[in-house]
Amino acid sequence: MTRRLPFEELFSQVGRFVPSGAATLGTDVKKNLRALLSATLTRMDLVSREEFDVQSALLVRTRARLAALERQVTALEAELNHRQPPPVP
Repeated sequence: MTRRLPFEELFSQVGRFVPSGAATLGTDVKKNLRALLSATLTRMDLVSREEFDVQSALLVRTRARLAALERQVTALEAELNHRQPPPVP
């Protein structure tokens, strides 16, 4: 079973309200709704799901790398503290 997008369902419902003798009108209404929706979404500066997933994966990798670097710095600081004699007052 194919899943219909919410907007496709909306367009289908709008088409049902158009009288059967005015098929061209129904097609025009659907076309205009699609254009209006497309223009509105473009102005909203939304990203695609694919781009969102790519950026999410990048963020996960970056966080993992940051955590590894933080552990490395902590280990290096601990090693440095053990090597240096305490400061003389």
